[in-house]
Amino acid sequence: MSIISSTGHTTASTTTTLSQRLTAAVCASILGACLVYFAGFSHIEAVHNAAHDTRHSSAFPCH
Repeated sequence: MSIISSTGHTTASTTTTLSQRLTAAVCASILGACLVYFAGFSHIEAVHNAAHDTRHSSAFPCH
């Protein structure tokens, strides 16, 4: 029985700048706001009811 061991570490280090993180946060916020606006004010009853049920299951007050 042989045991193979390696001590070399290969890590992919990624660095993000503040502007990249800020851009990602702004894009995520806009996407989230659009989804909430779409679900909350949708005239499609199924979409509105699905969002409504999700709010209730999360104990989020909506009335």
